Amino acid sequence: MTQQGTIAIERMDESAAVQAEDAFKLIYAEAFAEPPYNETEDDVATAFRRFPVQARNRAFRAALARTEDGEPIGMAYGYPLGPDMRWWDELTEPVPDDMRREDGHRTFGLMELAVRGPWRGQGVARRLHKALLDGIGAERVLLNVHPASKAAPAAYRAWGYRKIGEARPWGEGADLHDVMLLDLR
Repeated sequence: MTQQGTIAIERMDESAAVQAEDAFKLIYAEAFAEPPYNETEDDVATAFRRFPVQARNRAFRAALARTEDGEPIGMAYGYPLGPDMRWWDELTEPVPDDMRREDGHRTFGLMELAVRGPWRGQGVARRLHKALLDGIGAERVLLNVHPASKAAPAAYRAWGYRKIGEARPWGEGADLHDVMLLDLR
């Protein structure tokens, strides 16, 4: 199915993103209800209890895609990793100390990127990714992606990401995710 019309991408800071939380939640719930994620209403509620906390990060940024009539169809958000971020500790195999060194500016953590089903395959995810990262000033971008999703890891590889390891981002019992890194230098 193809959707016609103009799609606008808006980059947002913390306060605008928090005001648009319902749009982010709608996109997240729809996109991640599908296999291999199979997120439930409880999973979505848990993720969005974290959202306002994540958004309070001083360098948080988000991007929201909407149709010309204002329907939210895609979103992305993240923030730079601080020195105390535990993301590197979740890898199943340790990485060199130089790779895991964080200072609050070096690495941008891409927390979420999703597009609702009917609008996939039209470049919306790429546009969201570009808008989110434009001018961030980081050396690199780090993300977790479910390898069984197929399309997402393929898109990230096409955009220059490389797999650097695997992690269980939410602890024991969580699905194994690929950890991917994009060098911006």
